[in-house]
Amino acid sequence: MSLKEKTVTGLLWSSVDNIANQGINFIIGILLARILSPKEFGLIGMLAFFIAVSQTFIDSGFANALIRKKDCSQTEYSTVFFFNLAAGIIMFFILFLSSHAISTFFNEPELKAVIKVLALGLIIDSVTVIQRTILIRNINFKLQTRITIISTSVSGLFAIIMALKGYGVWSLVVLTLVKQILNSLLLWIWNHWIPALVFSVTAFKELFGFGSKLLLSGLIDTIYQNVYFLVIGKYFSAKDLGFYTRSHQFTFLPVQSITNVMSRVTYPVLSQIRDNTEILKSAYKKMIKSIMLISFVLMLGIAAVSEPMVITLIGEKWRNSVIYLQMLCFVGMFYPLHAINLNMLNVQGRSDLFLKLEIIKKMLAVPVIIIGVLFGIKIMITGMIINSLISYFLNSYWSGKFINYHFREQLKDIMPSFILASFIAVSVFALGCLLNLSYPVRLIVQVSTGALLFFGICELTKMGDYIYMKQIVLEKIFKRN
Repeated sequence: MSLKEKTVTGLLWSSVDNIANQGINFIIGILLARILSPKEFGLIGMLAFFIAVSQTFIDSGFANALIRKKDCSQTEYSTVFFFNLAAGIIMFFILFLSSHAISTFFNEPELKAVIKVLALGLIIDSVTVIQRTILIRNINFKLQTRITIISTSVSGLFAIIMALKGYGVWSLVVLTLVKQILNSLLLWIWNHWIPALVFSVTAFKELFGFGSKLLLSGLIDTIYQNVYFLVIGKYFSAKDLGFYTRSHQFTFLPVQSITNVMSRVTYPVLSQIRDNTEILKSAYKKMIKSIMLISFVLMLGIAAVSEPMVITLIGEKWRNSVIYLQMLCFVGMFYPLHAINLNMLNVQGRSDLFLKLEIIKKMLAVPVIIIGVLFGIKIMITGMIINSLISYFLNSYWSGKFINYHFREQLKDIMPSFILASFIAVSVFALGCLLNLSYPVRLIVQVSTGALLFFGICELTKMGDYIYMKQIVLEKIFKRN
């Protein structure tokens, strides 16, 4: 299979994997939000920071280090596996022993038992890292898709049943834990990789030389992405955090799907062609233009229909989430662009520069957090929007230097997509203001109008990024037939 065929196949199966995972999660989330209260989602949100930081330590950048290597040995896989396992056990005990302090910090006694149970997932995830890394290296997302559908569906069913029976926050705990168990179990059964009883200090040092910088970068980014949950949970109420958590999930569900698809596929693919600057730049430009067309249209579209979407899907009790959702869409729309620009630094082996950029960007977040504590959540999100724009400039400037694809050229490439998405979003929002219809009907009319405008304008103008993606999809469909 050629590199192009691998890329297209990987993109399609990775898309199916993410659509299935996020789609099922979306439906399950809606059902649980109708049963549970904002406070119960807020309680889980309080623990997001601690779980995410622990998971970053478990991976420690080794997965990306292995994916980047052109050839990996059984010794290298096994060495990383035993490190991940040891890290998972250590992080489990740290969280277990810190459970009382965490619950006291938030003044929520119920968190003490919840964190102890959720911490078990860290050990489960630690034995899954290499299994998933091998599939990503092989650009094999078909198996991951099958596993995702099974684990997400079964865990969701368990959670909904428990929520209906009145188990409250524990239904959300079960949602996470059952999914982790099934994911790990099925990967071990179907991936057919078994670690050897070996640990190579030489291999560890080589991989850690690259991965250690990614660990620090990932740790900084994870703290930044999750510190807002920590701050809101501490200085506001669990209910307020529930509103923020739900709006955050609505926003980042589609944007993370896009980012995960592109990152998982483009990183190994770009790593294979990194020695040819001309081909690398051409492929990189196509990826950025395509991903941002989708991101701009989705994020600005969600902002335009946020009110009828929230009220229709999860009910009037979540109305306070609407304004947070609208604002977070402007934060999230650049998220895929951040990821793919930073991917280029990893492809070039510049994890040191990756780390420096993460430190600079996250230092800019400190005043945003302080202002948020003093003046409220809306002001804090406004600061996040400004920080996102500054971060985009820094990421694109440095990643572009390696392939002569600088900030201005990149901005020029994505501007047509932004203008198109803005026109559609404003039109859809204005239509919603004019319609005197029920929320469900208004949502259907707005979404349908937005879709017709998008496809109609793209077809009439023969927009290059749209045509490129359309040809890839059609070629794959007709090839199958």
